[in-house]
Amino acid sequence: MLVHLLKSKIHRATVTAASVDYEGSLTLPADLIEAAGLLPYERILCSNMANGARWETYVIEGPRGSGAVELNGAVAHLGKPGDQVTIMSFTEIESHQAAAHQPTVIVLDPKNQISRRRRL
Repeated sequence: MLVHLLKSKIHRATVTAASVDYEGSLTLPADLIEAAGLLPYERILCSNMANGARWETYVIEGPRGSGAVELNGAVAHLGKPGDQVTIMSFTEIESHQAAAHQPTVIVLDPKNQISRRRRL
């Protein structure tokens, strides 16, 4: 049997831009995508710590080291620059492997640079 578990989490990412007129997605710098073990176009779940909004979208790769966290398309209505968001991805794992699974978690500082890495 397969179970859905947290694969990775980017915690306390600060939104740097919100553009309603852009195709829907979330732009993240390439270095954060790699550190979290995400892939471009991977499905993600996001939550806004400022207003409680939650949404699903996909990752678009932005410039490495830019610190850009951009809400694109309709999602731009769910947050604004300065809001902190949590970005999560999930995976399916055989239930007998679940006990050994450890998600990757990165915590960001206010400039969207990695301040901590850990396994849950």
